Amino acid sequence: MNARTLPVPETLPARLGKLFRTTAFKLSLAYLVVFAAFAFFALGYVAWNARRVLDDQIVSTIDAEINGLSEQYNAGGLRRLIAVVERRSREPGASLYLVTTAAGEHVVGNVGEVPARLLALPGQTEANYARSGESGGYDHRAIVRIFTLPGGFRLLVGRDVEERDRLRAVITRTFGSSLALVVLLGVVGGWFVARRVLKRVDDMTETTRTIMAGNLDGRLRVAGNGDELDRLAQNLNEMLERIGELMRGLREVSDNIAHDLKTPLTRLRNRADEALRTASTAEELRLAIESVIEESDGLIRIFNALLMIARLEARNARETLAPLDIGRTVQEVGELYEALAEERGLALAVRTEDGLVLDGNRELIGQALANLIDNAIKYGAGGEPRIRVEARRSGPDIEITVADHGPGIPEADRARVLDRFVRLEEARTRPGFGLGLSLVAAVVRLHQGAIALLDNDPGLAVVITLPVRSEGERT
Repeated sequence: MNARTLPVPETLPARLGKLFRTTAFKLSLAYLVVFAAFAFFALGYVAWNARRVLDDQIVSTIDAEINGLSEQYNAGGLRRLIAVVERRSREPGASLYLVTTAAGEHVVGNVGEVPARLLALPGQTEANYARSGESGGYDHRAIVRIFTLPGGFRLLVGRDVEERDRLRAVITRTFGSSLALVVLLGVVGGWFVARRVLKRVDDMTETTRTIMAGNLDGRLRVAGNGDELDRLAQNLNEMLERIGELMRGLREVSDNIAHDLKTPLTRLRNRADEALRTASTAEELRLAIESVIEESDGLIRIFNALLMIARLEARNARETLAPLDIGRTVQEVGELYEALAEERGLALAVRTEDGLVLDGNRELIGQALANLIDNAIKYGAGGEPRIRVEARRSGPDIEITVADHGPGIPEADRARVLDRFVRLEEARTRPGFGLGLSLVAAVVRLHQGAIALLDNDPGLAVVITLPVRSEGERT
């Protein structure tokens, strides 16, 4: 007894590698890069704009201070300017004032010390300074303007930028933490999305392995949220359902071939054996051989019909589709069966509309119509000896109807009779193999149409719906 091989659990690096290789994670990573770049530029613009606004406010304040001091200087000269500077220097706030001699000696102001070269720079600048009463270096920074007064005196008016730098530090920290938060949320979100998608893909993979192992009844799970994986699962389930139908049809065909062909083959063998045993003249042998040939022709027709149905279901005849006037085809097939209908005492009424053009195979559609009309003639004897064949436009489609007034088909059996080798009890006394409606259904599927068996009250109405050619496709 062979030991069953147990699946080896994946290691953490293998699981992470599998996760990182998923399309969902790569897309999440791409979106993360885009959003991180957007956040970087947005926050950077906010920080730059905030600093520019603060600098403009500081410069505006300095301009206002200078205008006020200029008025005081014009009104009372240097003495009054020094008095005003001394008074304002004692007031709390971020405004800076300093008056020095031509040699740089401190006269009045709340600025303790500035670099010597600063006093020689005219106009506005940003520089370090030391506050009054402090020592140990220029530990503070300000935006200042330097003016030269009569007698070589220097006037410094400025504004401390400590609040601006503090706000800039807050913005920088916010900038960094926001970017880190974006990256963290992006990574976690990408991991969550990829893990969720990967779990569903793994479920699909496990189901497909079960199906490949032979369980054709297995189906992919549909979450019900209507996303692309749900649509994929639904399409695959429909495909599996179609494959299951084909497999069941194959088994049924095999069973039906074994059952329905056994009788004619047995009859063929018995006739040949009987001819060998009992025929004593050339005429008897000839009749026996003709009977064998006739039986063989019937078997050949069965296999030809089976091959045609298989070819149609494999869609191998789609390349033969061409523009076809379906009304003309219906008329031609109807004319072929008028004489046979008259022999059976039936009236064959054919009515078609003009301009019914579709992409189709003339021979296949003609064969399907011939099968339907032949069945209507064969089973159509009933209350009214009339068979109706119509072709008309119905919205965007073309409808072909073949209706008789025979015994019809019970509603419970209408879907079953479209399968191969299915013959109802009342039809077994008539010639046939149960392949006519199967061939019709295969032709309709090839042309992407639909077939319906309806009650004609009494009788049966077979309605074929085929898609019409669009105006742009017409030649």
